[in-house]
Amino acid sequence: MSNTRNTEESQDLQESQDSRESQETRSSRTPRKRTAPRRRTETDSDAEHDSDTAGSTPARKKPKPMEVLRQARAQLAELTGMEAESVSSFEQTSEGWVLEVEVLELERVPDTMSLMASYQVELDPDGDLTGYRRVRRYERGRADARRSGGH
Repeated sequence: MSNTRNTEESQDLQESQDSRESQETRSSRTPRKRTAPRRRTETDSDAEHDSDTAGSTPARKKPKPMEVLRQARAQLAELTGMEAESVSSFEQTSEGWVLEVEVLELERVPDTMSLMASYQVELDPDGDLTGYRRVRRYERGRADARRSGGH
């Protein structure tokens, strides 16, 4: 009887092992659900930067004036659909940057009759556009007697 019990227990053990192996084989053949890689966000890169600096406070790099000019022209063009022809005034203020940008608003023939506009563009200290407004409109060939020095 003892032999029979041992035989039954060993058969049960063998069946249990076979069952487990069968499940493992099936799961290894079954493709696992893939997840898309997580997109990086600004906070991810900030966290990586923070860990790279090992405790030091990350200081934002102050943009150079030419970078600010390029950003302002590009942002204004994106918002208005008009390309900036020139920047007639540019200054750094306590709130950021203020520029006066000359834009071709309406092209005419002859070119001296085309309508131009001056836009006052305000940017934050990082060079991101915070506001703009048209301050004057004029014909390209006309001198402006009431304004001098871009103010």
